[in-house]
Amino acid sequence: AYEIASCLVGSELCIRDSNSKKLSQFINEELSPREKMIIVMRYGLDGSEPLTQKKIAQKLNISRSYVSRIETKALKLLRKRFDNSSNL
Repeated sequence: AYEIASCLVGSELCIRDSNSKKLSQFINEELSPREKMIIVMRYGLDGSEPLTQKKIAQKLNISRSYVSRIETKALKLLRKRFDNSSNL
């Protein structure tokens, strides 16, 4: 079974899976605090249940469409960075 153990150390996300350490590093280095917060909540990377965009919007007191825009931007950044590092 594939399993990711994750934790938050201060404001740093750490994922204890050899295949995911690079992703954790990219999230911590490339994303703004708000982008990181939304990605962590959206996908449950801190070990909690993943949240819908609507629930994240309610927690942060912003619109669901704004959450969607932030999530889309963050995922594009991560994909670009991850693709570039794979070519090294």
